[in-house]
Amino acid sequence: MLRRIPRVPQLFGDPRRGKPRLYRKMEGMGDTTLRELVYGKGAHVDPVACVEDISAELAARTVPDYPHSIWQIVEHMNYWMDYDLSKIAGENRPYPDKAIEGWPTHANRDAAGRPCDEAEAWRTTTHRFTDLLMRLARLAESDSSELKRKVKDVGSPNSPRESTVHAMLWQLAAHNSYHAGQIALLRRQFGAWPPERGGDTW
Repeated sequence: MLRRIPRVPQLFGDPRRGKPRLYRKMEGMGDTTLRELVYGKGAHVDPVACVEDISAELAARTVPDYPHSIWQIVEHMNYWMDYDLSKIAGENRPYPDKAIEGWPTHANRDAAGRPCDEAEAWRTTTHRFTDLLMRLARLAESDSSELKRKVKDVGSPNSPRESTVHAMLWQLAAHNSYHAGQIALLRRQFGAWPPERGGDTW
């Protein structure tokens, strides 16, 4: 005789009957996984820890056959975080004509053309980096209506598309994680890994 299988609680519900209970419970919450990814939880390195304890000299150093320094990588992440967060805020900023525009060089001259204090310029870059990450993390705490809000004219004007705030935040977090990995590899090349706050060393 076949035994009757006990009924499993309908946490996920029947899709034919509308939204499941678990989904409804989560719907008003921000994205916890996204917030954690912003600061490198789990398998992802902490982007702030990767840059907060290194000197301007090391940040500007390069290795043979790789075009970018740690400083340039951080400026690149700053560029795209600032760009996409501005888009989300409703600003109609022009998309860069060439990819190189998204790779600003670190400053070595001030507005008057005098040599700048590199240590101070590097602090400015890292402070901006942490501020932009905070803005990204705060947006990830938005309710579902804000996360689902549509953002128009995303990407190149040659192929504009529509996206959601949520999708744009995930793209930024994934982009940052990729480049934070590059920073970790450069630091290993320079004998400057792990960071003071610790990090995986395999």
